[in-house]
Amino acid sequence: MKVFTFFILISLTGIIGHAQEFSRQDTLRGSITPEREWWDLSYYNLDIVVDIEKHAINGSNTIRYKVLKPNKLIQIDLQPPMEVFKITQDGVELNYKQEGNAYFVELEKDQAVGNYNEIIVHYGGIPRIAPRPPWDSGLVWKKDELGKDFISSISWGAGSSQWWPCKDHMYDEPDSIKFSINVPKNLVAVANGKLMGKDEKDNSTHTFHWKVSNPINNYGITFNIGNYVNFSEIYNGENGPLTCEYYVLEQNLDKAKVQFKQVPLMLEAFEYWFGPYPFYEDGYKLIEAPYLGMEHQGAITYGNKYQNGYLGSDRTNTGWGKKFDYLIIHESGHEWFANNITFKDIADIWIHESFTTYSEGLFVEYYYGKEAGNDYQIGKRGGISNDKPMIGNYQVNDINYTGDNYPKGSTILHMLRQIVNDDNKWRQVLRGLGDQFYHQTVTTEQIENYIAKETQLDLNSFWNQYLRTTQLPQLEYNFSNGQLSYRWSNAIDNFKMPLKVTFNGKERWINPTSEWQQMDVGSDELILKIDPNFYVTSTYSNSKQ
Repeated sequence: MKVFTFFILISLTGIIGHAQEFSRQDTLRGSITPEREWWDLSYYNLDIVVDIEKHAINGSNTIRYKVLKPNKLIQIDLQPPMEVFKITQDGVELNYKQEGNAYFVELEKDQAVGNYNEIIVHYGGIPRIAPRPPWDSGLVWKKDELGKDFISSISWGAGSSQWWPCKDHMYDEPDSIKFSINVPKNLVAVANGKLMGKDEKDNSTHTFHWKVSNPINNYGITFNIGNYVNFSEIYNGENGPLTCEYYVLEQNLDKAKVQFKQVPLMLEAFEYWFGPYPFYEDGYKLIEAPYLGMEHQGAITYGNKYQNGYLGSDRTNTGWGKKFDYLIIHESGHEWFANNITFKDIADIWIHESFTTYSEGLFVEYYYGKEAGNDYQIGKRGGISNDKPMIGNYQVNDINYTGDNYPKGSTILHMLRQIVNDDNKWRQVLRGLGDQFYHQTVTTEQIENYIAKETQLDLNSFWNQYLRTTQLPQLEYNFSNGQLSYRWSNAIDNFKMPLKVTFNGKERWINPTSEWQQMDVGSDELILKIDPNFYVTSTYSNSKQ
């Protein structure tokens, strides 16, 4: 991060009182520690046995990594009550020290720069049960309506290390994973990627082997167990045939075959707006889950009860939210923004949620027209609270982020499109993000700089205002002696943003700043209206200019 940007962040944080205390564990989880930075994660081979009766998981994770610089202390994360039983490298058992959720492992082998090495972590225990999935994560152990076991893992927020040992930070993704899951024979285990095979361990269990061929973030890794049946189709997309697989409870098969017809519609719209689906090699899956849903990479979990809207409701109150299944559209949008483009630090969670929430309105626009899409985007504003800035605290696991990352983030992206004022250019910006940051972890600064470069606009004050403060800019204006006087108030110093308005129905652009400006309009009897696609307020001012 550039020094100039850093001082802006510190200044704005001080203005709005964004100070917050964090623990040593928050730092160990949320920072790139010396015990993490020296090695680059390459591959996971996660092999587990799920004991449904005991609600337990036992197994191992082989972690392959590339040495970036010499070191002999490596950090692996696993949260109690899960336990590490032993850790080995090349058959040699290693010593380690535990500090809360972090294990610091003492390597004996020389770690030569450029070499690829492996450690194997053997572990087990009873993982945390998710108290409020998907908003609070862990394991979900339920029964379906037929009394059969129905189980899912969710890693968002509290971390993947709740149930498996890993490098639990978003900045570093494995290039690929293999995931083997042993379950009772009457159940099916579904995970990310492609099913590579199934074999029998004994008369009562079998093991499913899944492989992911693309980089994947930790929280995007999941397993799901149930009385699943499978159906599939091929979508002919921008990069060729894409395999779409659907795993649903047997009793819901007929409903799923109807509701999941929205998947090809989603793929068509999002490939138009964002570019090719990012994981053709691994395919796309929709998996019924015992909770609302989550954006697991190539394995979207679904619990919207086979109905349109958000559990049947339209949270925009526009009517357009009932035209599609919120979970299918929203969580699938995360394939582009969260799974393809992933934040480096959770402080930048807005990148995931803002672009994905914005994608819902683009879906509406693609099928119902631009006016409908605008209505949907504007309708999202009802959920904005302006309780805290959208940018969180860096280098700690700041999971208490604002819910405004969804509706406010979507709103400011929609407003930015108005400022660009060129629909084709805006679409190319969105598609270009997927190309520029393909399978990468990113920072807010990278996103800001890319959009500024592609649009040739000075957006510094725009981002600082809307991402880093809770203030809603207010247009102050008045008419006098045939002139319109106007300025921005309730905004950061030097805030500037063009604004589309109408005078008695005639459309005009004005360019307010924090200083008063005048424009000849020829009358004092005009009525000024702000284009509703802008998220600002206004007041008629009697101040002297």
